[in-house]
Amino acid sequence: MKGLFGSPGTFSGLMLRVGQCGFGAASIGVMVSAIGFSSYTAFCYLIASMGLQVLWSLGLACLDVYALRRKRDLQNPILVSLFVVGDWVTATLSLAAACSSAGIVILYERDLDFCRTRMNLPCVRYQISVAMAFITWALIAVSSHVMFWILASV
Repeated sequence: MKGLFGSPGTFSGLMLRVGQCGFGAASIGVMVSAIGFSSYTAFCYLIASMGLQVLWSLGLACLDVYALRRKRDLQNPILVSLFVVGDWVTATLSLAAACSSAGIVILYERDLDFCRTRMNLPCVRYQISVAMAFITWALIAVSSHVMFWILASV
C-alpha cells in the first residue's frame, strides 16, 4: 500500500494537503470578504471549521515536505492512526459546515428570494465560499479514505 495515491510522505499526498489548505483558505477569504456574514451562525461555523482544516492540512503538508526531503517513511501504525482520526474528524466537521452553510444559501437564494429583493446581501460570495468548502471536503474525504486503507494494511 505504499504506492497508493495520496499516501503520507508522497508527492500526491502533498498535493492533496496543499489543495485542502488552499481551498479551505479560499473559502475563508471569500466568506470574510462578504459583508454581514457574522450575522449567520452557519457561516461562522464554516469559517471555524475551515480554519481548523487549514491548520490540519498545513501541518500535514509540512510533514509531507519533511518526509520527501529526508526520504522518511511516514507509514507506521501510530502515525497513520493519528492521521486517520484527524482526517475523519476534520472531514466530518467540514462536511457539516459546508452543508449547513449551503442550506442557508439555498434558503436565501431560492426559497425566500432574498438575493433578488435585498441587494445588500452578497449571495454570490456566500455561494463561492460554500463551493470552496465542498471542494475542500472532497479532498479531505479522499485523504481520509486513503489513510483508512493504509491503516488496514499497516
